[in-house]
Amino acid sequence: MLLSPLTLFSLSLVAARPSSNAVWAADSAIARGQGNGLSSSGTPTVSYEHGVFQTGLRRLYELTGNQTYFDYIVQGVGRIVSDDGTVGGDYVFDQFSLDPVRTGPTFLYLYEQTGLAKYKTAADTFRRQLDGHPRTAQGQFWHKLRYPNQGWLDGIYMGELFYAQYTAMFEPTNQTAWVKLKLPTDDITAQFQLMFTNTLQNATAPNTTGLLYHGYDFSHVASWASADRGHSPEVWDRAMGWYAMALVDVLDILASLPPSSTSTSASASTEDLRTTLLTILHTLFPRIRDAADESSGVWWLVLTQPGRAGNYFESSAAAMFVYALLRGVRMGYIGDNPDGRGSLTEAAKKAYGYIVENWAVGNADGSMAWEGTVVVGSLDTTGDFDYYISQPVDLNDLKGLAAFVLASMEFERL
Repeated sequence: MLLSPLTLFSLSLVAARPSSNAVWAADSAIARGQGNGLSSSGTPTVSYEHGVFQTGLRRLYELTGNQTYFDYIVQGVGRIVSDDGTVGGDYVFDQFSLDPVRTGPTFLYLYEQTGLAKYKTAADTFRRQLDGHPRTAQGQFWHKLRYPNQGWLDGIYMGELFYAQYTAMFEPTNQTAWVKLKLPTDDITAQFQLMFTNTLQNATAPNTTGLLYHGYDFSHVASWASADRGHSPEVWDRAMGWYAMALVDVLDILASLPPSSTSTSASASTEDLRTTLLTILHTLFPRIRDAADESSGVWWLVLTQPGRAGNYFESSAAAMFVYALLRGVRMGYIGDNPDGRGSLTEAAKKAYGYIVENWAVGNADGSMAWEGTVVVGSLDTTGDFDYYISQPVDLNDLKGLAAFVLASMEFERL
């Protein structure tokens, strides 16, 4: 019987552990068949977790030249995008959910690499979704149609990476896409700014971290909505992690724009977006550093309740924060000690040490198991402390492992 290259690759994991944790984690997930365009039940799924993992595989392919990573991306997308570019699987256009849009950057990458029209057609579907996506009166995308008037930090990462990359590739002179005008048009700057303004924890708030609450309800209808801005009651670690990663990743997209790619007005708009992102980043990243547990160096699941009974250190956000802090410093978006109160790099290194000692666990077959990631965090119920700590913690959760791949690639460049 002839074995496929991917099968042979999976079997090779019984060999010596790779020296790179990024490679080790990615290879282990591939060996388990994770992030391959299929759900755990084997049906095609348009999953944001797969989209994040594919970003890690793309960067590993660019770094190592290992064709396996590129082929795995192609195989996974092939299960959700048909030959005519239809996005299939469990994607439903008129559910207006931002989550599946996180696979859009992979469609754009494959179109850029192969020139195949089906990937552009698939990306166009997501772009049309954003055109008609419901918004608050201020212009914030609803996280999903089923959550009217609610903006969640998660949605910034799910939607804005694709929106920015699509605009950079196909609409670089689209001023209204880059910056908020007088009307709530399809803009990227406003998405970040509105989320920041409506969820920033005030200095006088109980247990203040100065970070961002999980989300807000502009209509103030949700049971958890605060009286002032309608924000949720707690700062959840992974929501903050998504937003932090979105800041550096969209800044990367802006940095990739050639000077001649935009008109004068659009250049001013992209500079406005860059200024907005840098201002927010400079506000939040030192606070992320300061929110880490002093002893372990990592972060509590509910950041507003450190040390409270039932709270615990959670792995996915730890990896996200390490990635965002290290990449932010390396790319020059922020200085290593921006406020004179401590190195962002050293904070990230301490956290990474805890991560590899406690959550990246070797298996008998040479593969890596990933531990400590909470399965879900939502605002569809109470959004309070008891809700967050009641959610199950998963083994080999892909969103946590994918963030670890990205964090490890940054750490390994130090």
